[in-house]
Amino acid sequence: MPKSSKSLSLKNFPRNAKELTQQIRQTGHPLLLTVNGKAKFVLQEAESYQKMLDLIDRLEAIEGIRRGLQAVEEGRVQPVKEAFAEIRRNVKARLKA
Repeated sequence: MPKSSKSLSLKNFPRNAKELTQQIRQTGHPLLLTVNGKAKFVLQEAESYQKMLDLIDRLEAIEGIRRGLQAVEEGRVQPVKEAFAEIRRNVKARLKA
């Protein structure tokens, strides 16, 4: 269960929905909804959610760049002409099959 979120039983949410969504809007922090004591849903403001998605995209791009640089350092690269020639050979082989 995430530790930084306030949690509440899903059953209790409807009684306080207006107040809780207002709190989420003001703080920017999500609300963790539980079922039988286990985390099941997260209620989060759309802007905050989009920021999280954008951050994930950036982190994935950084990780891809890191792996690419590591491949260069380890010599796991080939000149572009060789790479395209290999791709052409593979495509031709698949078309013949």
